[in-house]
Amino acid sequence: MPKNLAYYLALPYVIELIPDEDGYWFARIPLLEGCMTNAESREEALIMLDDAKRLWLETALEVGAAIPE
Repeated sequence: MPKNLAYYLALPYVIELIPDEDGYWFARIPLLEGCMTNAESREEALIMLDDAKRLWLETALEVGAAIPE
């Protein structure tokens, strides 16, 4: 049975959340190469990272790319 978007969205990917000296927050999912964002607050960075993760996974599924678990 093929794994779908909901399957991958439910996986507990490790998130890195790093504040910078300008007050912004950098967020990424290291296992999903290139899945990252930054924002003015921690909360906004996490919300934006959820969007980035969904788009990353949708694109990977569409093109048939390997998705790390």
